[in-house]
Amino acid sequence: MERRIIYTDKAPEPIGPYSQAVLAGETLYVSGQIAYELSLEGNIEQETRQVMANLGAILEAAGMDFTQVVKCSIFLKSMDDFALVNSVYGEFFVENPPARETVEVKRLPKDVNVEISLVAVS
Repeated sequence: MERRIIYTDKAPEPIGPYSQAVLAGETLYVSGQIAYELSLEGNIEQETRQVMANLGAILEAAGMDFTQVVKCSIFLKSMDDFALVNSVYGEFFVENPPARETVEVKRLPKDVNVEISLVAVS
């Protein structure tokens, strides 16, 4: 099975020893994405939209798009933001949305409010 690291300068640099994404065979595993600068402004919708844009840029770098996503994981600093995050997220998955879980966590990297990772298949 071929294993290839996916990288784009249109998404944030990894902040640790990990890749933005790894393509293993026909499956793309995308690391959790955050929007550090926007989290400082306190607008969860803008922050979520930037996270989704980051994910979209990584999908594009792998030759994929949101229609090929099969699984997402959403990590929230506060479940009070669930409805707003869900609304923005839904804009990217209009038909046949992927499987997903959303969990509240005590803390996220760089103290952001939302982090999303995904798995896609070509």
